[in-house]
Amino acid sequence: MNPVTIFPAASSQQAIAHFEASLAFETDCWDVNFALGLPQSDFVLLDVRSAEAYDKGHVPGAIHLPRGKIIASKLAAYPANTLFVTYCAGPHCNGATKAAIALAKLGRPVKIMIGGVTGWLDEGFSLSTEPQTLASLAS
Repeated sequence: MNPVTIFPAASSQQAIAHFEASLAFETDCWDVNFALGLPQSDFVLLDVRSAEAYDKGHVPGAIHLPRGKIIASKLAAYPANTLFVTYCAGPHCNGATKAAIALAKLGRPVKIMIGGVTGWLDEGFSLSTEPQTLASLAS
């Protein structure tokens, strides 16, 4: 036995249930990039990093809303069923997860963009320094 096979693989049915369930909680950089290129977006992308990090470069179209500022009044302009997608620096950062928890506690649908900025850049996508605001995207 080796570290890979010491625990048997799940059944196909268990694997399907597990992996399909994971997609209810996360999306990836490639899918976000594709969706942002569509004529109309059906989610709001939140960069939850520091203001300095956001200003240096963020995913185009992302709005800056640090985790500590995720409160009901900041989201009031969005319908209750608006999907929010959070991201942070990358796989070494849990800010996107903490922000997702804050949004879920407010009753908001939420996913995280796995990979964050690191994943975005690894896919070959560019960053923007053009700021976005909550108000500009709520309309």
